[in-house]
Amino acid sequence: GCNPLAETGRSKLQNQRAVLNQQILRAVRMRAGAENLLRATTNNKVREQVLLELSFVNSDLQILKEELEGLNISVEVYQNAEETFSIPLVPLGLKETKDVDLTLPLKDFILEHYSQDSSEYEDEIADLMDLRQACRTPSRDDAGIEMLISYFLQLGYVEDRFFPPTRHIGVLFTWYDSFTGVPVCQQNLLLEKASVLFNIGALYTQIGTRCNRQTQAGLENAVDAFQKAAGTHLKILERSSCKCPQSYSDETFTHTPSYDMSPAMLNVLVKMMLAQARECVFEQIGLSGIRNEFFTLVKMTQEVAKVGEVYMLVNAAMNQEPVKENIPYSWSKLAQIKSDHYKALAHYFIATILCDHELQPGDDENQQEKALSQLYDYVPEGLMVLAVLKDKVQRKQLGKAHLRKAIVNHEEALRVCGLCKKLRNIEVLQEVLTAAHKRSLLKYAQQETEDDFLNLIQAPDILPKAEHKIEAIAPQFSKVKVKDFFHKLGPPTVFSAKQRWTAPRTIHLHHEAEELGFSLKGGSPVQVYCLDPVCSAASAGLKEGDYIVSVGGMDCKWLGVKEVLERLKSVEKQPMELEVISCQDTAASLHSKSATYSMGMQKTYSLICLAMDEDKIDQTKKTPLKLPFRSWGTKNRQKAASTLCLPSAVAGSSQIKKKLSPFTLLNTESSLY
Repeated sequence: GCNPLAETGRSKLQNQRAVLNQQILRAVRMRAGAENLLRATTNNKVREQVLLELSFVNSDLQILKEELEGLNISVEVYQNAEETFSIPLVPLGLKETKDVDLTLPLKDFILEHYSQDSSEYEDEIADLMDLRQACRTPSRDDAGIEMLISYFLQLGYVEDRFFPPTRHIGVLFTWYDSFTGVPVCQQNLLLEKASVLFNIGALYTQIGTRCNRQTQAGLENAVDAFQKAAGTHLKILERSSCKCPQSYSDETFTHTPSYDMSPAMLNVLVKMMLAQARECVFEQIGLSGIRNEFFTLVKMTQEVAKVGEVYMLVNAAMNQEPVKENIPYSWSKLAQIKSDHYKALAHYFIATILCDHELQPGDDENQQEKALSQLYDYVPEGLMVLAVLKDKVQRKQLGKAHLRKAIVNHEEALRVCGLCKKLRNIEVLQEVLTAAHKRSLLKYAQQETEDDFLNLIQAPDILPKAEHKIEAIAPQFSKVKVKDFFHKLGPPTVFSAKQRWTAPRTIHLHHEAEELGFSLKGGSPVQVYCLDPVCSAASAGLKEGDYIVSVGGMDCKWLGVKEVLERLKSVEKQPMELEVISCQDTAASLHSKSATYSMGMQKTYSLICLAMDEDKIDQTKKTPLKLPFRSWGTKNRQKAASTLCLPSAVAGSSQIKKKLSPFTLLNTESSLY
């Protein structure tokens, strides 16, 4: 990864984000403690003091949230270093995390589950922790993306090796919400995987904003980066949207751990990235200049109208609950500004068509009529497209109507920009909006104005159309090759956390008339079958179905039947030692249910999934009464933003026979954060 101490603009922003996250964490803890005291006390004087303290804490939280929003809208830091005259694009900041020490939990699991000397795996564990640490500061290029994908793929191996579906191994992952700064803690590795995926998408957005939008290659790279960012966030969304509550696979993020990875927020992020890709496509078409020619302007009108439409949809999505409460306010206003700006450009282009291009004797009337008809869903009453083309007065009246609408949209964009404190400080944004507004005013002033009071035509809306299709591109994980750090443990299909094994047993084997007394089958590792019950191997303790993991002190977990037989024959008639293991019968595994409750949401997606899952499993069973939800307070408690983790099991839960509901778990000794 990059040097975390490097004094670059991006690293400074990320360091500020980390400091803000810690301040928000302290404030949230103080608020949670004050709320607990408020519910517990009956002393009126104490209650007054606590309420006063709560008002101060909530004010601090609001200020910290505004500071975090300021970091999220610091778009100029991420733009290309070249001077450009383009509206800035919005990148996503990387999610921050806390250090995790994996050494002791993984070493304990290797010793307990795999019965191997855990000291032999210290280097592998250190490599995994180093890779995780490097992923906190990835470089803003393809190498940074490759490193994050490598860690994500490595987590797949780690999940298979060390995270059984029936229990937790004591590793707590903490990630901070990118928009609210509130920490989320889970013992479930899926939080780690989802957060790394989010950062892959965020890094793609930073790469896209860094591209030089004054060159064709730079714009192509920007379009590709934003499409991949949308595809990555769509991947999280697909894995988070659990249609079947009982389908808990390793490839599904069945819990919504934080606001920035909730389905509603991910939907908005996907739309925003695709809109920015569409914006870059429009800039790419007009990069060489827009010729003042009839059919060229028709094409540009529909292209820019499409950009305005997608930003209008983004703005509408940002103003829906529950996204509206957590999305940066300046993002929503920037989407509104871009929607108005590009709609104004569409009206300006069509006004240029009508005012500058009169129908000449040699022009193809049918082609022009067909092209102009495609721009409108309807035309004003009393007008016909062909008549407008032929009549100079009607052309001028309709053209001026479009110019008036363009000016109104430009003025609205400038007004909204001036009302937003963060946006009016972005100089290039103000310059672009002002220049476009002046251009429309100049065009309108060039037209004759004596008939303005008689011109009652309202400019119709323009139909958007795009020749280039913009869609999300899924991340290409298969292009990144990684090697399992814990390859020495054996084939993951056999040596995984889901399988339970006996400790290795040593078998002293003696050849009998050049016969082993058993056969071998399977891939890696090989398995004993057709064991002669009276042979010396059976007498020494070898069993049908045993897996051979070592021959003569040499590891053979990755060897096939042919290689193991060659080793057995190489010893000839001398006694040899085999190490074998036996598979233990395991009960049906239950999914590891680790949910997160965030008081800003009335009921998170996790709790809905867990509750539906219990209903499905216990439809015919008589369930015990659940403990009341009173410990969480009344309805005004839902306005808080504290976050709790709901572990799937508590200490000593193996002796408890009755089934606990997700709400019952809230009353256990779960630690805050």
